[in-house]
Amino acid sequence: MKYLPTLLLCLSCLWAPPTEAQDQIGRGKYLAVLGDCAGCHSAPHKPPFSGGLPFTASFGTVYSTNITPDKETGIGNWTEEEFYRALHDGVAPGGKHLYPAFPYIYFRRFSRQDTDALFSFLHTLKPARQKPTPNELVFPVNFRVGLIFWNLLYFDKRPPTIPSHVSAEWKRGEFLVNGPGHCAACHTPKDLLFGDETDKPLSGGIVDNWFASNLTGSMAGGLGRWSHADVVKFLATGRNPYATAAGSMLEKVMSSTSRMRDADREAIATYLKSLPPIRQTSFEIPRREQMERGRGLYLAHCQNCHAEDGRPTGRDANYPSLAGDTLVTGHDPTTVLRIILTGGFAPAKPGAPPIRPMPAFDKLDDGQIADMATYIRNAWSNRAPSADATEVHTLRQALKD
Repeated sequence: MKYLPTLLLCLSCLWAPPTEAQDQIGRGKYLAVLGDCAGCHSAPHKPPFSGGLPFTASFGTVYSTNITPDKETGIGNWTEEEFYRALHDGVAPGGKHLYPAFPYIYFRRFSRQDTDALFSFLHTLKPARQKPTPNELVFPVNFRVGLIFWNLLYFDKRPPTIPSHVSAEWKRGEFLVNGPGHCAACHTPKDLLFGDETDKPLSGGIVDNWFASNLTGSMAGGLGRWSHADVVKFLATGRNPYATAAGSMLEKVMSSTSRMRDADREAIATYLKSLPPIRQTSFEIPRREQMERGRGLYLAHCQNCHAEDGRPTGRDANYPSLAGDTLVTGHDPTTVLRIILTGGFAPAKPGAPPIRPMPAFDKLDDGQIADMATYIRNAWSNRAPSADATEVHTLRQALKD
């Protein structure tokens, strides 16, 4: 969320109406929207697309690179063939293997025509002389040669298997979700080597200290209760009756999905609503004492905006509803804990004025935040695993680093 001001500044140079997508540069502009290039390659207080945005994982931090046409620090000296190889194979000029924080395993779905168009668009940007921020990685991940073995384990170069009976809209949605949109980069859980757990596709994952929610048909924390129209509305506005975008997903909505063509949002909804549910493991209901402590904290700190029953109405109706929100009831509490710790803001409802940002409640101790989150996740017919003080402490420390 702290990157949104910079992101908004760069969107004006990115967005092109669909009618412009017929020529090479216009097509490239729209592909940059689909791939969310601005969202990943524009850091605060730096020129748009000049890189430097951090992506944090257990093995360290990788920084996005400069993709403006600067000849010394960007891609100004790259050829179309080298650009295609980077997006298609994860290999930069000189044979340097790229870290999978750059989602080449999904961008492989781009055709050569696509990458040439994107290359043409990027070369219309103002060159920015911005040297790359050095990555901060632990041994042995800091040696790129290991990426050869990572690719052998996780980089599946086989073409996707598409059922013969599906519609053209479903095929388009499948391409957008699993290709340019690289949704699995956040929404599929990762193993210890940061590879996708392919037996749990799009069932939710932790990325950069946010929990990306379950996109399958699961009723608890997934899209099972969402209609096709709910998915489309969320992609367009970041809000619907069941969810309010936050954190990295809010940035994704603002820089990418809200700027897609209507037909592409419809296609994504068609594909996502076809996914069978992937349920998480069962969990015990929270202890009564924890719920009582959490309720007291909620009434003291939250009800003024979110209402006693988690469903704000009247003058407060623009604030997010916490009752029935699938972000709130996700199997992992990380996003809820982070929002309580750091605060944030939500997109306003269409046609409504902006709403006051949520303050940080980091002055509460770890146990209090865990109790408050557990209450929110289990009150008003919500059901989700409890949070504990250790999880809060771990997250608090991670956000300080």
